Amino acid sequence: QVRLVESGGGIVQAGDSLTLSCAAIGRTFSNYSIDWFRQAPGKDLEKVATINWNGGNARYQDSLKGRFTIAKDNDKNTVALQIHSLKPEDSATYYCGARPIWGVKYDYWGQGTQVTVSS
Repeated sequence: QVRLVESGGGIVQAGDSLTLSCAAIGRTFSNYSIDWFRQAPGKDLEKVATINWNGGNARYQDSLKGRFTIAKDNDKNTVALQIHSLKPEDSATYYCGARPIWGVKYDYWGQGTQVTVSS
């Protein structure tokens, strides 16, 4: 079964760093982009970062540049999202989605991983 599985969430302190992982199960996603999103309670889904499956073309939401790093781990078939200097407003459920590089429709979504940042 083809799916994406997020992991790495938890309860952390403000100022800490955290690495989330999006594992691709059942296939590789050549010619796909993997996008990280987050959704806080009562708020809209927000795109955080994106990267092509070959590891290129990493881009970030402008307001998050510098604290977020997205990277492809070829050995583990995963896409990691590192978050530095965590803030309480980073608390959200983080999701990864896979879409064709030139498409806008997501073919696969993960179930999400919860991040809670305490002040």
